[in-house]
Amino acid sequence: MSENNIWNLTLPRYNEIPNVGLYLKQVVKLISEAVEPCFGLKVSDTMLSNYVKMHIVPGPVKKMYYRDQIVSLMFVVLAKTVLSLDNIQTMLKMQEESYSPEDAYNYFCEEFEAALKFVSGHGSEMSPVDSDDSEEKKLLRSVIITMAHKFALDESFANLL
Repeated sequence: MSENNIWNLTLPRYNEIPNVGLYLKQVVKLISEAVEPCFGLKVSDTMLSNYVKMHIVPGPVKKMYYRDQIVSLMFVVLAKTVLSLDNIQTMLKMQEESYSPEDAYNYFCEEFEAALKFVSGHGSEMSPVDSDDSEEKKLLRSVIITMAHKFALDESFANLL
């Protein structure tokens, strides 16, 4: 993992993800390229199809996945390392009721990258959660910090080997 340290992670932003419609194999490739180098997460078409079958993420339209579905799948792939699928589904529903997919995903990316840098000792600080922030933001922050600690620990153990 040394050349792909987690503090160097830059997730693709909402507008960088194609919205032309991608087949499942293309979605698997896109998500894998974003997360596998840093986290070693294996993404498969079966895994993503199961999230659709379980109604965690909306299904494809004529076998094509669009940006909103892809960003949801990206979040699920990362969050499933620390949350149950039921809790992920709850979080996605909360997000849908409170924020646009673009705002929610870009916020997630920024906070996640900052948290990774912070917990790995390569960032000086994270923005504070304000008392007037929404419960959704506070909950997401807790998930992000948990994910960052988990991935930082995984990297530390991998570097011991």
